[in-house]
Amino acid sequence: MTPMSPVPSISNSITVRLELPARVTAVSELTGAVEQAGGMVTAVDIADSGTQRLRADLTIATHGDEHAADVVAAMREVQGVELGKVSDRTFLVHLGGKLSVESKLPIRNRDDLSLVYTPGVAKICQAIAENPEDARRLTIKRNTVAVVTDGTAVLGLGNIGPLAAMPVMEGKAALFKKFADIDAFPICLDTTDTDEIVSIVKAISPGFAGINLEDISAPRCFEIEQRLRGELDIPVFHDDQHGTAIVCLGALNNALRVVGKKIEDVRIVMSGAGAAGTAIIRLLIKAGAGDVVVADVDGLVHPDRDDIRPGDDENLAWIAEHTNRDRLSGDLKSALAGADVFIGVSAGGILTGDDIATMAEGAIVFAMANPVPEVEPSEASQHATVVATGRSDFANQINNVLVFPGVFRGLIDAATDQVTDDMMLAAAWALSDVVSDEERNPTYIVPSVFNPRVTKAVATAVREAAKKRDAAGAGST
Repeated sequence: MTPMSPVPSISNSITVRLELPARVTAVSELTGAVEQAGGMVTAVDIADSGTQRLRADLTIATHGDEHAADVVAAMREVQGVELGKVSDRTFLVHLGGKLSVESKLPIRNRDDLSLVYTPGVAKICQAIAENPEDARRLTIKRNTVAVVTDGTAVLGLGNIGPLAAMPVMEGKAALFKKFADIDAFPICLDTTDTDEIVSIVKAISPGFAGINLEDISAPRCFEIEQRLRGELDIPVFHDDQHGTAIVCLGALNNALRVVGKKIEDVRIVMSGAGAAGTAIIRLLIKAGAGDVVVADVDGLVHPDRDDIRPGDDENLAWIAEHTNRDRLSGDLKSALAGADVFIGVSAGGILTGDDIATMAEGAIVFAMANPVPEVEPSEASQHATVVATGRSDFANQINNVLVFPGVFRGLIDAATDQVTDDMMLAAAWALSDVVSDEERNPTYIVPSVFNPRVTKAVATAVREAAKKRDAAGAGST
């Protein structure tokens, strides 16, 4: 398989402060040197100008640190150019963190102080002590989510620890605010002990309306989520599992509409049986999928496989019991032959276009490994009708930000204590319906993350499902 060519990206952009001669061709010579080196100039700002010299800032998209160094070296070769500071724009954005806390009320004088703090605040404390439910009405608990991690499974970086995980958790909190007006706080725990994590989250839970678990490695993430769901009176949502599952199902629903197939009729082959894969499988089955085959690094999952024994890996045992109805054995590539849908949440570059060519007519390929998909999208698109990835530089990005803000907005507004499969199904159907019949096509099966209807649609669906569940009693799933 031919590796994908690197593409200049805004996430790898730099800003270069430089001086150059005030000759007519100077700027074009610079931009030409950048382009020859494979970079892309996205902005030229003249900071100062004299009769002989200019001082300017060039912003340049590159495809990584080594490439950025090559681009800078090419700029040095332009006659008369003197380079100053080179700044990585991503680092500049993160300086000092991405979050701040601001008071909603002015504190201008003693009267304000007595209302916001002592002595007036004592009345509020007494009211909450007498009726704890008032905390939702009178404190930040009304609209706050804790984004909790132990830093053991961050992005594709693995176990990098709680400090290194902080930028991701800050980013998640920023997205909560941007898309759902929810105040979220990053909580990075310096422990990987399951009992300790459960204990800490339980201890801090009174200050929050919901818990978003993030980047906790499998299989510990399953137990942590299950225990917290059973022991807390606020909803617990593991976005790596359930956010991914909801977006995947919503996108698949539209992809099936495009190719004219129904979920109960198709054969789905999945690569990956970790946290995301398990959650996707469970939601697919809940949605009516009857023929799902799953592969992991050891081949196709089935009950007779030597390494699948009850008690060793409960999630893998569950997958073996509830999938692969024809008891297929072998590897991923053999299972793809004749399949209608491929969903990948595993590793990059494990399939080729030739593998996709063995799939059924009107094939759907969701190659969601990041940053390198399971199959190169341009190769897959030669044989599949619909192709989606987890990347922003291809059509049909499967992105969790499409759902987690709306899911929590709905949960908080409903003041519910649980996240159920029915709520997640409602979120998936609502997401897919944001794309109208007139808009839907093979390259548009999910809406843009900036579509203003997305969060509202998902939140409304989750809120109504939560109210229905609470009205029916806690036994509803």
